[in-house]
Amino acid sequence: MPIKLAIIYYSVGGTNYQLAKWAEEAGIDAGAEVKVMKVPELAPQSVIDANKDWKAFLESTKEVPEVRLDDLEWADAIIFSVPTRFGNMPSQMKQFLDTTGGLWFNGKLVNKVVSAMSSAQNPHGGQEATILSLYTTMYHWGAIVATPGYADPSIYKAGGNPYGTSVTVGQDGKMVEDVEAAVKYQAKRTLTVAEWVKKGNPIKQR
Repeated sequence: MPIKLAIIYYSVGGTNYQLAKWAEEAGIDAGAEVKVMKVPELAPQSVIDANKDWKAFLESTKEVPEVRLDDLEWADAIIFSVPTRFGNMPSQMKQFLDTTGGLWFNGKLVNKVVSAMSSAQNPHGGQEATILSLYTTMYHWGAIVATPGYADPSIYKAGGNPYGTSVTVGQDGKMVEDVEAAVKYQAKRTLTVAEWVKKGNPIKQR
């Protein structure tokens, strides 16, 4: 049976959506069953309407399904992609994660293989801290965190974040570093670890 990969993102301008799509490409190429989903938007519509680029992006991705708790239970592996908010994950992602208490209590998130990616407007804008803030929740889940480390040359080319791929976004809204290969490596590594876990846990396969 193929590994089931959930890719969950939050994005305002499209950067983290693009990271999610590259991860999706890698997952499909590796033979995984992949779902790309967004967390619900919490910002007031008036705020969104005041930012034409934000509004246009949300309109262009309106067909992307919103993640549900059932999707977490379904997945063998989960990849998160979020921008930084003062060195933390966005409130939209945090709000969703805060609803996982029931799954956590019933042990449904134990041994999920997880990984995370991030973005910021400058290289020291909290990218690493944002990824680590996500992993803190994963540790409470009992999940298995699959980081890229420095196990592939693409990590160095992308800026060298061992916790997960991260990218700088310029004032023009474009990515500064070339991170596509790093994202795809991270996705495939996450799937490899998930396959190891699944093969080593026969109960999970029933």
